[in-house]
Amino acid sequence: MAKIKNIDDYIALQPEKFQEALEKIRGVFNKTFPKAEEVISYGMPAFKYHGMLGGFAGFKDHMSFFPWTNKTVELFKKELKGFKTSKGTIQFTLEKPIPVGLLKKMLKARAKDLLEKEKGEKKKTGTSRLVKKA
Repeated sequence: MAKIKNIDDYIALQPEKFQEALEKIRGVFNKTFPKAEEVISYGMPAFKYHGMLGGFAGFKDHMSFFPWTNKTVELFKKELKGFKTSKGTIQFTLEKPIPVGLLKKMLKARAKDLLEKEKGEKKKTGTSRLVKKA
C-alpha cells in the first residue's frame, strides 16, 4: 500500500460512499480554523492548531472523529447521546452524521484547551513550547 502523503490521498483511498462526508468534515475543520495545518497522523487526516486539534477517519461501516482527548467527549456527552463513543473517539455513519454545529463546538472547545495548555506552559518556562530553546 502506498504511503498516504496528504488528506487528498487519504480521502481518495476511502470507499466512495464516504468521500463526500469526509470532505465535509475536512471543510468544517478548515472553515473553523483556517490557520490549522493539515497533516497525516497515525495514518489518518488530522489538523494541528497549537497542538493536535483533531482528526477523522473512514472505516468499513462507519467514520470516526478524533478530538485526541476524552475531555472533549465528556464535555459534549449529552449532545453525543446516540453516537458510539470511547476515549477520544466519536463514531458516526452516513445515516447519522455528526451535526456540523456540534462538530464546530467540539473543535472550538478542543482549541481552547490547547491554547490554555500552551499559555500554562509559557508561564512555567517563560517561552512557548513551540519555540525551541537554544
